[in-house]
Amino acid sequence: MTGSVNKSGSVALVTGGGTGVGKAIAQALSAAGHAVVISGRRADVLEQAAREIAAATGGRVEAVAADVGDPASVRALFDAVIEKFGRLDLLVNNAGISAPGVPMEELTFEQWNAVVGANLTGAFLCTQQALRIMKAQTPRGGRIINNGSISATTPRPNSAPYTATKHAITGLTKSTALDGRPFDIACGQIDIGNAGTEMTQKIATGVIQANGSIAAEPTIDPMHIANAVVYMASLPLDANVLTMTVMATKMPFVGRG
Repeated sequence: MTGSVNKSGSVALVTGGGTGVGKAIAQALSAAGHAVVISGRRADVLEQAAREIAAATGGRVEAVAADVGDPASVRALFDAVIEKFGRLDLLVNNAGISAPGVPMEELTFEQWNAVVGANLTGAFLCTQQALRIMKAQTPRGGRIINNGSISATTPRPNSAPYTATKHAITGLTKSTALDGRPFDIACGQIDIGNAGTEMTQKIATGVIQANGSIAAEPTIDPMHIANAVVYMASLPLDANVLTMTVMATKMPFVGRG
């Protein structure tokens, strides 16, 4: 355990919370008063992130290593959350990976499966466990926020596995919102465009465009994404942001490409 303050009494789990956008979201939630559990596959990275977030916010931050694509690992993750806190109020499905940007016919089955496992199956498995907890706990209910990416609506060239999974996340979000409705469980999606992280460094220097050219694209501070998630999480359970897009204003997303 790192830190000790939990002003709101709310417990949040952020998958892929040790780096990048996930870490920024975890820090913003902690600063807003949530107790936070961060998960990811690398225990050392998670522990370091938990210490840094707790030092910055004074909040309680726990690190639990897990592979979201592995059902047994996901069950153990959610068991750990309940063991530590007794409930779960917010799940942020943020963990995800991408495949090499090569023509579709050159992708291997293993590369496809890895992306589907992390981005889609992982979000499903975590949602499944969260629903079980949120339906049974007292007070009942909670909120799930999925990281959809603007790839949930518009692909980049040579991105079939990532784009397919993010399109599917939109379906998962809507199904979860519908199925969770009778149980006071809200579900929404945040679609992110060019958050400036280590994962997106190439975007700032030059990335392939729809017309085949290479161009640098603007990025934004991940804290803008994190603050949007905090807003979504701050709503009472009778209100929901179903979809929100937060993007670099001048990135080539709106318009013909």
